[in-house]
Amino acid sequence: MLKITNLTLNAWGRQFLENASVSLPPGAKVGLVGRNGIGKSTLFKVILGELVAGGDEVSLPKTARIGSVDQEHPATPVSVLETILEADAERHDLMTRLETAEPEEMGEIWARLIEIDADAAPARAAEILVGLGFSQEDIHRPMAHFSGGWRMRVALAAALFAQPDMLLLDEPTNYLDLEGALWLEARLKKYPATALIISHDREMLNEVCTHILHLSNRRLELYTGNYDTFEKTRAEKLRLMEANKAKQDAERAHLQKFVDRFKAKASKATQAQSRVKKLEKMQRIELPPEERVAPFVLPSPERPLPPPLIRLEKASVGYEPGKAVLKHLNLRMDLDDRIGLLGVNGAGKSTFAKLIAKALDIQAGEFHRDGKMRVGWFHQHQIEAMDPTDTPLEIIRRAMPDASENSRRSRLAQFGLPFEKQETKVDSLSGGERARLLLNLVAMDAPHILILDEPTNHLDIDSRRALLDALNEYTGAVILITHDRSLMELVADRLWLAADGTVKPFEGDMDDYAKFVLDRAKQAGVVRPAQLKPDEPEPAAQTASDRGAPQAANARGASDRGKKATGPSPSTLRHAARKAEETMARLAAEVARIDDDLAQAAVSDPKALEGLTRARAKTQADLDAAEAAWMQAEEALADAL
Repeated sequence: MLKITNLTLNAWGRQFLENASVSLPPGAKVGLVGRNGIGKSTLFKVILGELVAGGDEVSLPKTARIGSVDQEHPATPVSVLETILEADAERHDLMTRLETAEPEEMGEIWARLIEIDADAAPARAAEILVGLGFSQEDIHRPMAHFSGGWRMRVALAAALFAQPDMLLLDEPTNYLDLEGALWLEARLKKYPATALIISHDREMLNEVCTHILHLSNRRLELYTGNYDTFEKTRAEKLRLMEANKAKQDAERAHLQKFVDRFKAKASKATQAQSRVKKLEKMQRIELPPEERVAPFVLPSPERPLPPPLIRLEKASVGYEPGKAVLKHLNLRMDLDDRIGLLGVNGAGKSTFAKLIAKALDIQAGEFHRDGKMRVGWFHQHQIEAMDPTDTPLEIIRRAMPDASENSRRSRLAQFGLPFEKQETKVDSLSGGERARLLLNLVAMDAPHILILDEPTNHLDIDSRRALLDALNEYTGAVILITHDRSLMELVADRLWLAADGTVKPFEGDMDDYAKFVLDRAKQAGVVRPAQLKPDEPEPAAQTASDRGAPQAANARGASDRGKKATGPSPSTLRHAARKAEETMARLAAEVARIDDDLAQAAVSDPKALEGLTRARAKTQADLDAAEAAWMQAEEALADAL
């Protein structure tokens, strides 16, 4: 699908790629990974043609459509649903042409609309929007009613709705809540074309990706399998490289010793010269530079407080008198609790965090907490509110007014900000560096409770692992709000759900919650004609007679009726569904077996890797076809019954 050949990329005074080559197979779901600042987003700009690297180093099929989410959609008076529908350029063009088409053209236009199933577009768009967190009422509101973060969701929804041949997504979960991230994960697994995804979300990379494209040391290397497979394969590759380098170093030392010993002796000159030539021809094995990530410093409280840390009894909290956002709060939290706070955006998670951090007072009920309790609270607004002209050194001076300059600089170095970064202005720091600074600052006083609201948005995978390690060593209580499912699963030992104006314990684990979210989105995403507003266009098949094309609409209706009248019997459909399901199970097992073989062959046998890759692509295509046949049979069976 995408082919990159000997790409060298220089931009903004630095080199991102040097003679990099890779070829992505059609239909692959590829995770593009690498350290922050390594050039992943810059590579996207090259693929999109926004940044010219040189000649024909990047090639795609001529007819291929590329889609991306570059920026939020503008705040227009157009409804969210219509904004999404316009993303299907062909459908939008056909619908626009209908307004002024001559009668003799309408038949052709309607035939094409029917062919592309245009009447199903509103329901398909609504399903995507609901999956990303919009309510049925929201999708009919103007774009101007929504904040930038929600308009970013609209941009993502438009890209998914348009279904380009190659979808480019740059950290798509950064502006989603956990519920939206879970839905997107499920959607991308079934995406019918090629997708290249920049993500530091390990769970998404594991669940969605069939390949991992690693950008490191100005090179691109494609690995088959998900992120866990990539890590194992790469670790094995590095182990083999280290072993081969040690072997080569020993051989070089042996040859050099012979040369040094006998080069001056006439009787051994020929042999010595032969070894010199062998040394010169020997291509050195160079190990990739070690990628070190600084740890997080999350000091634990020295003295535990008596339990409970927090007790809420019939408590209510809100921002205006008499208008509670959360009611009937009956919760208890102890020093060793790790709470994962779930709920869609707007359900009250941040309000609850403000209550615990004493940024909001209760309106009713009781809130018991120890007067000596210290709370460390990290949230995204802190990053947005940072003074762009400030520097880390000035910030730490205010946080440590009585400390020496050396102590302050040493503390910043512990945070992962080396000397050369300590006097850099905030607007020149990366998002990851700012997040790292603030995360360490809020924990500096050894709080009894850490409240972390989306702490990983700007952190790469290795930094997220470092944060996980620090949280596992921290002995205080934690309230975690995150769209990173992997972090939630590995940190939280209890789940609370913000929903329906309150916060209650959620009975189940993250797998249960993922199923709950996807089932809810599926049910909420169904749009029936009665749900469409009067001032919105009806589906294409219904408006055909109104627009002067009764023959096309009626022909389709007759065709549909004919299919029902003469279709297969329920028993036949059940048999077809069962056979397709058996085929799916067999092919899924075959894909898993090939993946195991690929993990073994990826490093040592390139020819075997190539053959296995082709076999996997074919088996996956067969599996997709079997799944489509199964869904078709199940839908037909539901209609027949």
